[in-house]
Formats: sequence, structure tokens, C-alpha cells
Amino acid sequence: MLDDFLIRAALAGLGLALATAPLGCFVAWRRMAYFGDATAHAALLGVALALALSLPVVAGTLAVALVMALLVATLSERGLAMDTLLGVLAHSALAFGLVAVTFVPGARLDLSAYLFGDILAVTRGDLAVIWGGAAAVIALIGWRWQALLTATVSPDLAWASGIDPRREQRILTLALALAVAVAIKVVGALLVSAMLLIPAAAARHFARSPEAMALSAAVLGALSALGGLWGAFVLDTPAGPSMVCAAAILFAGASVLRRLRG
Repeated sequence: MLDDFLIRAALAGLGLALATAPLGCFVAWRRMAYFGDATAHAALLGVALALALSLPVVAGTLAVALVMALLVATLSERGLAMDTLLGVLAHSALAFGLVAVTFVPGARLDLSAYLFGDILAVTRGDLAVIWGGAAAVIALIGWRWQALLTATVSPDLAWASGIDPRREQRILTLALALAVAVAIKVVGALLVSAMLLIPAAAARHFARSPEAMALSAAVLGALSALGGLWGAFVLDTPAGPSMVCAAAILFAGASVLRRLRG
């Protein structure tokens, strides 16, 4: 079954949806959209590092994405303006990554794949990495779900409940870095944050509880992945951007449905 590249692509898209759904909810609740951008853009620098050192791309992207996420979290705790900080780091990381990749022999030919993903070229090994990463993200978020929710609703309430909000922020940072490392093969560094945010934003229109929103985001993410792949096959368009377009259409549909329902 896995010899068919479309089957492998569909399985990769489903794994991506499962990995990004719960994280996307916390990104929406905490208004961290730019945080996802900064982490994803830094992953391109990890690609260059991995290619230069002949390491697995996932290892390089995970290491650099984790460093970037921890750097942002640490600097924000010191009172720096979050929007300005994320803007500077996101664009700087992307620029340094693009420059660094040009120094790696043969990397220029694959640059578009790292920027926009190449889901149609995933292998069985890639599927193992994607689904393993998705399982790790789900397990980590599931383990700390209630604590993360409490810290998201109110840091003061978290302190009163014996929960350290800074620790929960670092756990969320770790999960986000892992999801970015997994997703870069599927949708690329420029589109990772879109798949994190758009399905969760669409689910927010009709979910009545945090758990329902996470499940709805997973379903909408899966529909976006499969719908985007179908559109790419029929219309001969890039698969990664097509998946984001499908997610945007679902978001627009959810918005219209909410307005019609009042």
C-alpha cells in the first residue's frame, strides 16, 4: 500500500494534522501566531546545519527550532515587547537560513522543498518520523493538558493551583519545536504556521469546549490535508500551498456558517 506516493502523502498529511491540531489551539488561545512563525522560520537554519554536518534534517530543524523557541520564551519573560521581538527574530532567522543554505553544495536545488514542502516525495522513513513526532506531541500535550489550560486561562490561577506557568510555557515550546521539525517535510518552513493556526481558528467558530476545539481542529486539519492533495492532483498545483488553501476555504466556510447561525 505504501508504494503508492499518494497514499504516503495522505498519511503524512493526516500525521501533520494530528500533530498541529492541539498546538494550534494553544497558539490561538495565547495569541502566539507570530511565535509559530519565528520557530518555523528558524527551522530553515536547522536545515542548513543538518546538510552541512551530514545529519538528519529532522535533527537539525528540531535543535534550531527548539533553541529559537526557548530564546523567544526567555527574552519575553524579561519584559521585551513580544510583537517586535518575534518580528525581528522571525525574519532574521529566515534570512540567515536562506543565506546559510547557499553555502551548502547542492542545497539550492532543494530550497523550494524546504520552503514550501514536498509532501509528494515522502518516504516510508519520513512517515515513521512524522507519525512518531505526532505521537510524541499528542502524548506531551495530553499529559499536561489541564495544567496548560490553567496556565493559558490565568497565570495567577496557575500559581495558586501549584502550577508554574513558565514550566508549562517551556513544555508548549518543546511540543511546538517538535511539530515544526516534523512538518517542514510536508508543508515547508513558510507554511507550517498556517497549518498550525488556520484549522484551530476555524474550529473556534463552533467548538463549545477546549477539548472539542482540539478534536475539531484535528478533523479540519485532516480535511485540509486530504482536500489540498486532491486539489493538487486534479489541478496540478503545488501540494503544500494547496493544503493551506483548503484550510483557508474551510475557515471561510466556518465563518459564514457561524454568521448564518447567529
